[in-house]
Amino acid sequence: MSDRDRLLELINQIAVVRGKVILSSGKEADWYVDLRRVSLHHEAAPLIGRVLLEATSDLEYDVVGGLTLGADPVATSMLHAAAAQGRALDACVVRKEQKKHGMQRRVEGPGVEGRRVLAVDDTSTTGGSVLQAVDALREAGAEVVGVALIVERGARQAVTDAGLELRTAYTTDDLAV
Repeated sequence: MSDRDRLLELINQIAVVRGKVILSSGKEADWYVDLRRVSLHHEAAPLIGRVLLEATSDLEYDVVGGLTLGADPVATSMLHAAAAQGRALDACVVRKEQKKHGMQRRVEGPGVEGRRVLAVDDTSTTGGSVLQAVDALREAGAEVVGVALIVERGARQAVTDAGLELRTAYTTDDLAV
C-alpha cells in the first residue's frame, strides 16, 4: 500500500468525526476532520511528512511552517521526513500574535528572513488561518512560495486569490464522510 493510500485510510478511520461542529471560521458543519488525531499519531505523522513532501516536490523551499497549533505537527513531520531523505529542511512556528517578552517574535525557529517558505496547515475551510500565517511570514521577511494542506476543505479559492500555489494531499471528496 502506498504512503498516500495508508494515510487516507488512517484519516478516515481516526480523524473524520460526524456530528454538528462549529469551525474556526464560525461556520457550522455536519462533520469535522480532527487532523491532530493523525498528525500526532505514531504511524500517520511520518506518512504526512512523506506525502506532503511528494505533493510539493515541484516547489522550491527550505522552511515549512504555519499558524500554531494545526501547522506545528505538519511542519515537524515534513522536517523529519526530509531529514530521512537527506534533505535539509527547517521548520518554523507562527504565533497568533507577537510574543510580549523574550525575543518578542511572532515567527519562531531558525529564522525565515530572506528564505523560501512553504506555509502549511492540517486542513482549511476558508483559508483564514493559513493566510494569517502567510502574512506573518512575509512580515518576518520570508518569501512564501505556496501553501500545503493535508486536507483542503474549501480554502482553494482564497489561497489562489491570494496569488499562492496550493498543494494538498486530499480534498473532502477523498474522505469517507
